[in-house]
Amino acid sequence: MYAKTIRMLKRKIGEGMEVRKILEQVKNNEISMEDAEKYFKRQPFEELGYAKLDSHREIRSGFPEVVFCSGKPEEYLISIYQKLYELNGEVFGTRASKEQYERVRQGLPEVVYDEISHILKVEGKKKKQSGNIAVCTAGTADIPVAEEAAQTAEYFGSYVERIYDVGVSGIHRLLAKMEVLQKANCIIAVAGMEGALATVIGGLVSKPVIAVPTSVGYGANMHGLSALLTMINSCANGVAVVNIDNGYGAGYIATQINQLAIV
Repeated sequence: MYAKTIRMLKRKIGEGMEVRKILEQVKNNEISMEDAEKYFKRQPFEELGYAKLDSHREIRSGFPEVVFCSGKPEEYLISIYQKLYELNGEVFGTRASKEQYERVRQGLPEVVYDEISHILKVEGKKKKQSGNIAVCTAGTADIPVAEEAAQTAEYFGSYVERIYDVGVSGIHRLLAKMEVLQKANCIIAVAGMEGALATVIGGLVSKPVIAVPTSVGYGANMHGLSALLTMINSCANGVAVVNIDNGYGAGYIATQINQLAIV
């Protein structure tokens, strides 16, 4: 019951509710004085020994803490997921393996796993998806990174249009989707090989383009370095670049841009 009250208070503070209004709820018997007191006294993180979960991150930034699953011992990961679910009523993680999913599911049956994006999550109530983000890939091999971006944005409440396999080697495929691109509040361009897709899109639209280089490509691609350098050196205006294969980072930034556009 206490954890549920904490989640409610966090949501309200995240929406701009002032301390005075919390006190007014106590006055109106909507929440108990004891629960409000416990909330204000608690430290801004949950100490697990091997992890300090940032329970106030959503209050500060508008987004709750996300778990990077790769490399975490399974016992730690299970405990982290259970505690975040207790605090927030949902939890989102990236770069999870199928084996990690099977272990986490034993302690948290609600968790679901996407084998393409490697996202491991429990969602609360169905979210309203607002605004418009377009996620594009140069090729089908780039889709795992693109899905990490798209599903991150959707989890944080953005509406996403997917436009896959529209690389510059067949540019007519991209041009056929211009109406969709031009309606978006921002665009995520995911590409490996030489990474030219972001520059081409940047020259065709008036909205911000977030370029995501991927490690897809042959030897001289150097595991995404060639695409990264191409994107950093883009001659198109309005193109920003995240790290190689960082779909999560792109989805997060795109959501921030999208929220500003729909305010």
